[in-house]
Amino acid sequence: MTEPLLSIRHLSKHFPVDTDLLGRTTSVLKAVDDLSLDIYPGETFGLVGESGCGKTTVGKMLVNLYRPTSGEILYGGRDLAKLTTSERRAYHREIQLIFQDPYSSLNPRMTVGDIVSEPIRVNRLLPPDKVDDRVSYLLNCVGLSANCKNRYAHEFSGGQRQRIGIARALAMEPKLIVCDEPVSALDVSIQAQVLNLLSDLSDQFGLTYLFIAHGLNVVKHVSDRVGVMYLGRLVEVAEKRELYRNPVHPYTKALLSAIPVTNPAHRRERILLEGTVASPIDPPPGCRFCSRCYAKPEGAGGCDSEMPELVEVSPGHFVSCHLFAAEEGDQEMRALHEEAR
Repeated sequence: MTEPLLSIRHLSKHFPVDTDLLGRTTSVLKAVDDLSLDIYPGETFGLVGESGCGKTTVGKMLVNLYRPTSGEILYGGRDLAKLTTSERRAYHREIQLIFQDPYSSLNPRMTVGDIVSEPIRVNRLLPPDKVDDRVSYLLNCVGLSANCKNRYAHEFSGGQRQRIGIARALAMEPKLIVCDEPVSALDVSIQAQVLNLLSDLSDQFGLTYLFIAHGLNVVKHVSDRVGVMYLGRLVEVAEKRELYRNPVHPYTKALLSAIPVTNPAHRRERILLEGTVASPIDPPPGCRFCSRCYAKPEGAGGCDSEMPELVEVSPGHFVSCHLFAAEEGDQEMRALHEEAR
């Protein structure tokens, strides 16, 4: 089996919220809590969830914008969180980030040519006389003319600015690109163009993507595998087709039911989540989704008091739910689940 390009093991990120008179932290916000996943070479891993679930925090830890509170980020067999500054610079050339907002992520005082060439010059990837040709090539790869090099970011539309951001990410010749909701700030008519561009670039340069998005309708078109996050934890991971055809976790089912479908025969019954969203500052001891779960039958037990582990319910399909955490021979919990459905 192919070795993972990136392995995340028990990764957590906690942000201090309150301190005492001595400056000691008394409460923290658990943005990411005990997350583990693998990303394989050449694949696009989609990471979805509602706002505040921690998916962007995961992406920022991969590119060292945030340092993990605990856990490992293994790339090439080494933990990126424990590298020295000089070692980290070499590794992070291979991991780049495409920002969500194409308007604030580009320096308004720099020309497009300077924006794209800056990482090349800073890291001395090419001789000075070859940088300009490389910039022209990268702009052409993202669908922009080389004549754009002397223009400024404010002269371009949102879609064109995001293409500039993609060209800047490609300048380092990375192996892994973290796409932090790269189309959420764009018009719907432009989103498909950018998604198709990212797919073409993946084939052209052999790229691997971590694609972060709010909705499953976006990642459906670009992802090979999809992970669903809720309040800092993964609740379901599966190959794309398997996840859309056979969702298991109640939260995943609710997300899929919200996707607009033009064909009435393919529409799902809309699931409206009720209940109170648990606080990431003081999360419950049990399942994070317990307070909103519509599928929890009476007598299920454990949901309120014990965190469910991520278990494999079918080949390559993992879910974190007490309804599926029973031993293989125990059919009682699965029968309860079928009744709840």
